[in-house]
Amino acid sequence: MAGFMKSFIMIVTYFSQIIGILVIVFGMSKGFITFCKDIFAEKNTFDAFKRSRMELGHAFSLGLGFLIGASITRSTLAPNWDDIGKLAAIIMIRTILNFFLLRDIIAINKAS
Repeated sequence: MAGFMKSFIMIVTYFSQIIGILVIVFGMSKGFITFCKDIFAEKNTFDAFKRSRMELGHAFSLGLGFLIGASITRSTLAPNWDDIGKLAAIIMIRTILNFFLLRDIIAINKAS
């Protein structure tokens, strides 16, 4: 039973990491496409930058959420305090990044 749980947790962790990475990559692509469309349509450069940054911010925030979830899931397998400490540092950095991303998204939405 323990082997099954360990395998299940690893599958869930890898799946969450893949989803997080895909969300970030698709968000980067969508942000770039949005920026290029706005620039080639000769819209205001600041507006193009703002719209593409919003796309990136949403994707990064969601992607970081999946990566944090994967780290937390993986922590159930961490056998020693060194691994748990590293995990805590990773989660803290990702959470801080997510906090500032969301703050920027809210600020940009209010400015619109």
